[in-house]
Amino acid sequence: MTRRYEVVYIFDSALDEAAVNERLAKFHSLLGAGVQPAVNHWGKRTLAFPIGRHETGYYVVTQFEAAPTVLPEFERAIKLNEGVIRYLSVIKGPDVVVPVRTDASGAAVEEDEE
Repeated sequence: MTRRYEVVYIFDSALDEAAVNERLAKFHSLLGAGVQPAVNHWGKRTLAFPIGRHETGYYVVTQFEAAPTVLPEFERAIKLNEGVIRYLSVIKGPDVVVPVRTDASGAAVEEDEE
């Protein structure tokens, strides 16, 4: 089963676009064969607040479908890369699980029952 993900990267603004693309290729190769991420380069932007010594960052947004089992190694590689200032990965779409209310016996409770 695959899920749809969106990842926002903030790279060090000192990196040029070729260096950013090299890192992205490395990260995306960990997602498995056949995964083709849609990559959107936003470019250099001023950060809302300084992160360490960084006041600007190079933003990239990607969307892809992958198996949930590949995410831990993917995120580990991002965390270990010194060129990445921050990142955020989220699940996109209706795959999000909504909790069901239950009573003391574990049976599902209708919304109008109280």
